[in-house]
Amino acid sequence: MVRPAAFGFNPETAASNAFQRAPASAEQARMPPEILHEFDALVLALRNAGVRVVVAEDTPEPVKPDAVFPNNWLSLHADGTVVLYPMLAVNRRQERRADLIHRLTRDEAFRVLRTIDLSYREAEDKFLEGTGSLVLDRVTRTAYACLSPRTDLDVLAEFAQRLDYEVCAFAAVDGAGTPVYHTNVMMAVGTHFAVLCEEAIANPQHRAAVRARLATTNHEIIAISRAQMQQFAGNLLELATATGHAIALSTTAWTSLDAEQRLALQAHGRIIAAPIPTIERLGGGGVRCMLAEIHLPAREVNLLS
Repeated sequence: MVRPAAFGFNPETAASNAFQRAPASAEQARMPPEILHEFDALVLALRNAGVRVVVAEDTPEPVKPDAVFPNNWLSLHADGTVVLYPMLAVNRRQERRADLIHRLTRDEAFRVLRTIDLSYREAEDKFLEGTGSLVLDRVTRTAYACLSPRTDLDVLAEFAQRLDYEVCAFAAVDGAGTPVYHTNVMMAVGTHFAVLCEEAIANPQHRAAVRARLATTNHEIIAISRAQMQQFAGNLLELATATGHAIALSTTAWTSLDAEQRLALQAHGRIIAAPIPTIERLGGGGVRCMLAEIHLPAREVNLLS
């Protein structure tokens, strides 16, 4: 997780992100003070639930209004692979920081064996924004992706070929007919469950293909509505703790679910619900967007050295 130094409404991303809300005039000039409270409270909630959290500080310069969402430029894989991604907004490309990856190997005892840098695709105006664009079933190696200005089919194919994933791509739109900007706001895949906004998939063949794939991999589908999607109900992440699975999402997302949906989700892990309303409103992203999960292998530590 990246603790922000200059979080704020990003006009460069607003055109393709219908979840963002324009700020009050005072919020345009400075980072709202509640941002750090929301961030720190989420970190505390995760740690209290037994989740290991690595927090990195954002750098003041250059100013990066969306640095709190590191999952869009980085993904970390169990075979030691680091993937860097092409970003649509020019001012978001500055979020990519080699020092953060170096910290994982130097201070956190993880191993990085190779880096796949897809950011060269920015020169072609083709984008794939990490695990925002991709919802990964890492067990069955399936990459779910709704196509949008931020999720290009060519880059998606390169990701799949280089990391040996099978792609399940589809089109999805919100209630106004606008393409859903990131797949991770409309669906999430855990070990044995999947949250899915089927309403957003207008093409019946696409919808059937997604359902069939999830059925083949034995995932219980927890369906959410478009209205719940707008409340970030699809923007959640299953995490590992020493005592089992936990599921992290925002209070906004959790309260949007009905009793049946909550019971279904609770059957798959401990719920960690944290309030991040300002981050959601100005940034247009939820709790899952704030988490770049670490799947890297551990580095052997020589205790005698």
